[in-house]
Amino acid sequence: MARTVILGGGIAGHTAALHLRRLLPREHEVVVVTPNSKWNWIPSNIWVGVGVMDPADVVFPLAPVYAKQGIGYVQAKATTILPHGDAEDARGAVDVEHTSPERSGQVERLRYDYLVNATGPKLNFAATPGLGPDEGHTVSVCTAGHAEHAASALKDVIDKLKAGQRQTLVIGTGHGTCTCEGAAFEYVFNVEHELRQAGVRDLAEIIFLTNEYELGDFGVGGMEFEENGFRTTGRMWTESLFRERGVRAITGAGCTKIEEGVIHYELLDGTEHTQAFDFAMLLPPFRGVGLTAKDAAGADITDQLFAPSGLMKVDADYSGKPYEEWKASDWPSTYAVPGFDNIWAVGIAFAPPHPISKPRKSPKGTVISPAPPRTGMPSGVMGKAVAQTIADRILGRAKPPHEASMANMGAACVASAGTGLTKGSAASITMMPVVPDFEKYETGRDLGETKGEIGLAGHWMKLSLHHLFLYKAKALPGWQLIPE
Repeated sequence: MARTVILGGGIAGHTAALHLRRLLPREHEVVVVTPNSKWNWIPSNIWVGVGVMDPADVVFPLAPVYAKQGIGYVQAKATTILPHGDAEDARGAVDVEHTSPERSGQVERLRYDYLVNATGPKLNFAATPGLGPDEGHTVSVCTAGHAEHAASALKDVIDKLKAGQRQTLVIGTGHGTCTCEGAAFEYVFNVEHELRQAGVRDLAEIIFLTNEYELGDFGVGGMEFEENGFRTTGRMWTESLFRERGVRAITGAGCTKIEEGVIHYELLDGTEHTQAFDFAMLLPPFRGVGLTAKDAAGADITDQLFAPSGLMKVDADYSGKPYEEWKASDWPSTYAVPGFDNIWAVGIAFAPPHPISKPRKSPKGTVISPAPPRTGMPSGVMGKAVAQTIADRILGRAKPPHEASMANMGAACVASAGTGLTKGSAASITMMPVVPDFEKYETGRDLGETKGEIGLAGHWMKLSLHHLFLYKAKALPGWQLIPE
């Protein structure tokens, strides 16, 4: 009997657990360790954040799903990995601290034969003083609870607008190294849409504050599209939407401090500015959740498994080569941790070798450049690939590891720009590959597979995907037929 422990129950970890359980006989254990009791379809948090969905529409309890599927469930946060075991047992182990009401604070050591780190990110609001909904002056849509709070704050703004009070809304990234610019893009246009629907758009100034060098970068270095023989850039495509909706953009901006009603930021040219606001939704940067590692004697070996960011090192090129020497082959393909043939890291938990967008700093040395996105579809594909690799190992199949390199992987993104079955819209974007390969493609990507379109049909697709992926995550009949 083999035991696989999966740390994290988000898109990557949950996908890995469901597929591994599907692929293995029941005598083999699959155990998920996650501090959360509920699964959250994070892409729909932006709709909770404008009040068109409730938190209950985007979450469901994990325990019943895992019980039905025969997956072990430990509601706890992982703290330390012991890949060589300890004095009592040479098998690998992970220390966890329980978070359930019944066992809160209790510590337990779990043994494993195979380990998947899918812990996702720590929301690092502390990177910018004054950022965040708990101890800061801004709201967030990173969790369902955060999004519910954001919707309440937005309602207050709309009430003030209806009373004739002008309001300034700032939406975007709250630090120079943020990722998930796409989520900020979705939220700003959903907010703009809701203000129009409420009849108060004319009294509101909406500003998009982003660390992107230019609109349309999205942390993937931008895109080029070819339609009807004409080529256009993601920048032109995105800027046209901003002009159409009357949203002012501040690009190349890194927030340095947020006070009540005032955002302080630095631009790539080194100048410092402030922006007053009445409402601000600014995303935080991500880092590792704080896992440590020890050898069998108890000595710290964290730096062997983790990068300084706290994210786990995998089969990638971490040599720190200059931008001009970056290659698609720098990116991991199997997500195995070097030196360990039974540990993998997937989704946001793995350390990328470098950004996808060109790195940029201000003259003062401040990094103002998007970190690479690794959420959604890529996370699910990685989780499934690693599950297939582990199943092959356990079942004695002499097969090479399954691969899921972002440099060979296509991705589709449907970014909402407002809801409504007749008035909604969304930007539908496909790219192939996610990480550009300039050795293979002139523009870094296959022009035949990289496209962008916005319209009502995109909204219908976005809403359909919401229901489809919740169905899949609940492991309802036929779930495995739905692509990642």
